[in-house]
Amino acid sequence: MAEKDYDPRMHTAEHILNSIMDRKYKCGRSFRSHIEKKKSKCDYRLDYDPGPSEIKEIEDSVNRIVAEDVPLSEEFVTREVAESSYYTGKLPPDAGNTIRIVRIGSYDACPCIGPHVTRTSEIGKFTISTADYDQGVLRIRFKLL
Repeated sequence: MAEKDYDPRMHTAEHILNSIMDRKYKCGRSFRSHIEKKKSKCDYRLDYDPGPSEIKEIEDSVNRIVAEDVPLSEEFVTREVAESSYYTGKLPPDAGNTIRIVRIGSYDACPCIGPHVTRTSEIGKFTISTADYDQGVLRIRFKLL
């Protein structure tokens, strides 16, 4: 199984953002993302434009979890368990029959092959640089300071 070349800090921040977006908007995890060390973006399907005040709430929510210094853990489950309990749509075809589940305390758990920090405090400050809404898609661009 090939590991994606993600920055552990940025990749873990993406997990937290996805969890917050799904909890707040019931939109699922991002359906499209591009994660890089300097800046990243995630796209979500929403019924409305959340506007600047809600975007600030999202940013603040991510930073609260980062500041809580939450430990990350992992467990391995069968593909069958993963498919019945988690969203597996982003797993590569060659992920195999044993799937790693990455947990961020009680905030998030999902199948993932990428690298992560060991505690959320290692992420640093999460900043949403822009958020654009167009035809039912919210694109959030973010960076870490």
